[in-house]
Formats: sequence, C-alpha cells, structure tokens
Amino acid sequence: MSGTGETVLALAESWIGTPYRHQGAAKGIGCDCIGLIRGIWRELYGKEPETVPAYAPDWAERSGEDRLMDAARRLFGEPIAVGEAEPGDLLLFRWRPDCAAKHAGILAGPRHFIHAYEQATVTRSTLVPSWRRRIAAVHRFPDVRSG
Repeated sequence: MSGTGETVLALAESWIGTPYRHQGAAKGIGCDCIGLIRGIWRELYGKEPETVPAYAPDWAERSGEDRLMDAARRLFGEPIAVGEAEPGDLLLFRWRPDCAAKHAGILAGPRHFIHAYEQATVTRSTLVPSWRRRIAAVHRFPDVRSG
C-alpha cells in the first residue's frame, strides 16, 4: 500500500460514525457516499475536487448518464484492475450491470470497505460476494504530491 493509500484509509476511518445525510459532506455531522469521498479529497488535497450540483436520491437512474464513473475518470484517471486494488483505493459500485454506478466506498483491506450506509452512518462493512460482484471500477487516489 502506498503512503497516499495509508493516508486515505486513515482519513476514511476517521469518518466512521458520521451520520448518513443525503448530499452532506461534513465529518461528524453528515454525509452520503459522494460526500465521504469529497471530504477525504478535501482533507488530502486541501480543496474540493470539483463543484457538485444538487442531486436527487435517484440521480443515477434519472440522468441517463454514468456521472459517477465520468467524475472518477476526470479526477482519478483510468480505473485499475479489481485484482490490483489496495487499501485506500476508491471502489465504485453499480446495482445492476445495465445501471449507472451509484455508490462509492474506500477499500479497507481484502475483506472490508468503508462507506456511507444509507439511513445509518459511515461504517466498515464486509466485502461479501453480493458487494464484490457489484464493483464497477477501482480507482487509486493521485499521489498527494501530484493531487
């Protein structure tokens, strides 16, 4: 695991217990999965990754675009192979193969990830087969020196 990956994982762990809040991005106050990633990015690089417009809970279904995947490519570059994933990497999930990616988390080890769990909190979950098969992409955070 890279130094940046270690830092990302430590930051993600510091968000555990933050309540779920749609469109939130404030540690300890509230966030959704996108807000968790935005918050980690801010802590890592000192600024928002980009302006995020308001979005409805069903944004992925309504837009007709794969906006989460597009944003990940803009900010992180091309995805890496799932088999090369390391702790601290960004995981994107899609519920069905024909749907846009709609959920994000941080890999916390070979069997766990950290994410904002709807109607709960930021939590560490087991990467059980039902989660693992929904992984749509893995991205590595840019090295802190180049972020």
